[in-house]
Amino acid sequence: MAVALVASCSAAGAADLAILRNGNSIRHERRQIVGVITRLYLSDSSSGYIEIPTDQIERFERDTAPPPPPLPPAPRSNPIASAGSKPVPAPTQAAGVVLNRQDLSVVVNGAGERHQIDPDFINSVIRAESGFHQNAVSRKGAQGLMQLMPGTASQMGVANPFDPNANVEGGTKYLRELLEKYNFDVPKALAAYNAGPKRVDQYRGVPPYYETQAYIARIIRDFNRKKLAENPALARKANAAAARSSRASTAAGQRRKVTGPSSVPKGPESASK
Repeated sequence: MAVALVASCSAAGAADLAILRNGNSIRHERRQIVGVITRLYLSDSSSGYIEIPTDQIERFERDTAPPPPPLPPAPRSNPIASAGSKPVPAPTQAAGVVLNRQDLSVVVNGAGERHQIDPDFINSVIRAESGFHQNAVSRKGAQGLMQLMPGTASQMGVANPFDPNANVEGGTKYLRELLEKYNFDVPKALAAYNAGPKRVDQYRGVPPYYETQAYIARIIRDFNRKKLAENPALARKANAAAARSSRASTAAGQRRKVTGPSSVPKGPESASK
């Protein structure tokens, strides 16, 4: 007997919000449970959806906010281009269209090249910010892949934060500005991206917030892991350095054990104490 794996649970009328355990929320028109995965449809069509492990969803709520404004129609490419110039790609994504990882990689690579930031670093920021959910909304109102606050999005010229192309472009541009502001001190730039430049300036460095410090560590760890995986020689060098550090720590501990008792009084004086 065949076992039905798909259980449908459609939202009638207005859209709903899937509230995730990490604090983000995803607006969707309807949803389906497919085994251990919940499929969130971002529009009335069956083509645009994302899949979330069901155990990562805390609850569902009715969305009372107005839907994001639609993007203007993409301009047609100019058939007359100056000699030797590269064609400028038109925006390819509209609200409700979900990028697969390959298409998103093209977007990230392009933004990284324009703003001189390693695409792997941008991907690490996206992973920490939204988990690659382009319709994610935080409790504080940050939106999209790189979780742009409305003011930041406006400042970076992003009309629709839920357009992945515009969101990644604006987020990468903002990240570049922060890197330049803090003389390419990566932890400070990431702290400013997470907690705001005012907090970094106030504390003259990474603010003493657990969330911000964990955020920085998560991004740097993810980025380093990618680089070590891409470069076996670098990984061997890092492992050798870690082994040397471990041996040095062990030797220092043994020296402390050897020299420690010599400072303790011996004989009757020691016994009397």
